[in-house]
Amino acid sequence: MHALTLASFLFFTCLVAFITWRITRRDDHSSTSGYFLAGRTLTFPLIAGSLLMTNLSTEQMVGLNGAAFSDGLSVMAWEVVAVIALVALALFFLPRFLKSGIATLPQMLLIRFDKGTQLIANVIFLIAYAVILLPIILYSGAVGLQGMLDLPALTGISSPSTLLWLTVWVVGIVGAIYALFGGLRTVAVSDTLNGVGLLIGGFVIVYFGLQAVSDGNGIAEGWNTLKTSNPDKLNSIGGDDQQVPFFTLFTGVFLINLFYWTTNQQIIQRTFAAKNLAEGQKGVLLTGFFKLLGPLYLVLPGIIAFHLYADDGIRADEAYGHLVFNVLPPYLTGFFAAVMVGAILSSFNSALNSTTTIFSLGIYKQVLNKNASEEQVVKSGKVFGWVMAIITMIIAPLLAGQDSLFGYLQKMNAIYFIPILAVVLVGLLTKRVPPMAAKVGLVGGCLLIAAGYFVPPFNKLPAVMHEFHFVAAVFVLLVAVMLLIGKLRPRETDWVQEHSGDVDLTPWKGAVPTGIVLVVLVIIMYASFAG
Repeated sequence: MHALTLASFLFFTCLVAFITWRITRRDDHSSTSGYFLAGRTLTFPLIAGSLLMTNLSTEQMVGLNGAAFSDGLSVMAWEVVAVIALVALALFFLPRFLKSGIATLPQMLLIRFDKGTQLIANVIFLIAYAVILLPIILYSGAVGLQGMLDLPALTGISSPSTLLWLTVWVVGIVGAIYALFGGLRTVAVSDTLNGVGLLIGGFVIVYFGLQAVSDGNGIAEGWNTLKTSNPDKLNSIGGDDQQVPFFTLFTGVFLINLFYWTTNQQIIQRTFAAKNLAEGQKGVLLTGFFKLLGPLYLVLPGIIAFHLYADDGIRADEAYGHLVFNVLPPYLTGFFAAVMVGAILSSFNSALNSTTTIFSLGIYKQVLNKNASEEQVVKSGKVFGWVMAIITMIIAPLLAGQDSLFGYLQKMNAIYFIPILAVVLVGLLTKRVPPMAAKVGLVGGCLLIAAGYFVPPFNKLPAVMHEFHFVAAVFVLLVAVMLLIGKLRPRETDWVQEHSGDVDLTPWKGAVPTGIVLVVLVIIMYASFAG
């Protein structure tokens, strides 16, 4: 059984690597545009595939299904509310980003405010990716693989700690090689290939899971059994004692989704590489359609695992790997584990690629070596990327023991998500708010939310109001303070955004109708499962 699982795993992993190499072997990796922005050549299928796979790593597959194991369908908010954020990206944010021809979000803050604001944003992103995002991707990937491939039995390593460290370092090194030697287009192509496998594998797991629930009597019978035996798990409306209470959808949950899909460098870098605005909008909205399907393969398996294994004493974040290992045939287990490795590598190498982009263009070129050549800038990114990868591989195993991996991720992300989103929105929607306001928003916002989480007596605030309401209140406060500074000490002249000429800004004619349809479908989904 293990031999067949391992063989199918190695076959699919090597197949994706070979096809990616064949497609991208002649790409330009010497210039900053070619390495960091794929030469601005991405069309909508590659954009959608890369966006989806950058998002769908094991912190989603393992973490979100683990959250569903505990709380049920209400955690689908992280998938479904994302659709509204993607519509906002396509219709509002992307046209403005492409107009300035930027490669990183902090470059937008340089254009709108000043170099100091850009530098602060660069440092915030680099620290957050090194300490929060990249370690969680590697840790969740290692946990998922241990369950799917039964690595203790396969490797003969009985020490959980040793196996965790080994898995993290193997995945981290492979991911770093993808990101640092291949550039953004290599990442996008491998993402798209793995995306096809992930979608197929995700639905196959639901099929076999529902078959297991019905004892082989069909998926319809399995679904009916779930509804009958666990009706509380299939309620889209979260209660006050759950991770995503319903009313937080309109405050912190919405704002965290809005940042993630509209101003998070790791995600939006693929849209900066769009061939033109129309291709970018198509890719973003196609991603929105796939996110509507997300609850089927990112939430339902967790509910199935609860039905099957709730009495077995497994932890929530172990549920998904346990389900995959037990319901899939060995050859499919290996295939899906390979897809999951692709998902891990996708998010890891995408975040690493974004990290090197921010460092090379925002710190090395702007601060450390202003006269650097194209080759020097690219080389600095590769060197810094390896340093970041090693730091990440050291931190990742130290995350063992978190109650809810996905809940921890969203909580920690809010520390920098909320301030950056507030500054970007104020910057794009106003003309006289000065750079000082942006600096106050970035630094003050991070400090306020961190204090609310960790510093007594401020850390009692998220207990009085839900932590997602708390971060929304901080967002409103930051916007109000920045607008007040803009009134008291405005810029001397209005800020006018100029077109860089890098990208054709002709919009896709179907963008607005498609966006409206997607928002309506979100409302229908919530109404259909409201308990």
